[in-house]
Parts: sequence; C-alpha cells; structure tokens
Amino acid sequence: MKEIPFIAGTLLLGVVLAVHLAMNGKVGNAIGNPQMANALFWCIGAVTAVIVGFTAWEPAVLGNLGSINPLLLTAGIMGAVLVFAIAAMIPNVGAGRLFILLLTGQVITAMVMSHFGWLGSPQEPISLMKAIGTVLMIAGAGMVTLMD
Repeated sequence: MKEIPFIAGTLLLGVVLAVHLAMNGKVGNAIGNPQMANALFWCIGAVTAVIVGFTAWEPAVLGNLGSINPLLLTAGIMGAVLVFAIAAMIPNVGAGRLFILLLTGQVITAMVMSHFGWLGSPQEPISLMKAIGTVLMIAGAGMVTLMD
C-alpha cells in the first residue's frame, strides 16, 4: 500500500499538533497570558514559514494570488484564532478532553466536506459505515468528556 507512509506521517502530525498545542497552553499558563505566549509562537512560526517558503522561492507564483478567492486567505486568521483559543482552553478543559472534542469536530466536518467535495476535497459520499463510525465517535467523545 503506497498510502502507508502518508498514513504514518499523518499520525505523526497528530502527535506534533497535540504536543505543540499543549506547549502553547503550558507557556501561556506559566506566564499568565496565553495571548502573549501565542503571539510569540506565531512570530517564531512566521519567521520559520518565510524561511521554508524561500527554499522554494518562485516569484512568478505570487502572480497567481490574483486568481485566489480572498476568502480563502482568511485561513491564516482562522489558524491564529484556533491556536489562541486552544491555548486558552487547555488549562481549563484539559488536553485529553480538548483533543477528543477537536478530533470529533474535525471528523464530522471532514466527512461533510468530503461528501460534497468542498474546498477541493475528493468527493466521497457518506456511507453507512462512516455514519456509524461517526456516531460511535460522538458517543465516545461524550463518554470521555462528560463522564468522570
């Protein structure tokens, strides 16, 4: 299966995301200001993004920006708000609960996006098995987050 490296890489990204967001929350809690901690992280991330971007620098690519729907560029705002909100929530909700709820929301949204082929996703209709799996995930998220 040629997908195995991509599946493994995606799992690794999940690990990195969980650790990254928990680190943001920890630093924000330690300094008593999650907004300032995240602003620092985003500045470091911006510098890193510019460095990585320059490794594949092609000036002509910027000419294509005019063909992009400006609404799509709000993904940067969404990412910043997402990380700021998560960093503020982790100390209050806990990493386990937070990530279970995040993952559940992502699975539901991704399934709907794939069903309709939104934002360039390959169209995959919601099957009975996917629907059952999602219901089980929602039930599991409820059990993990609501029942202590």
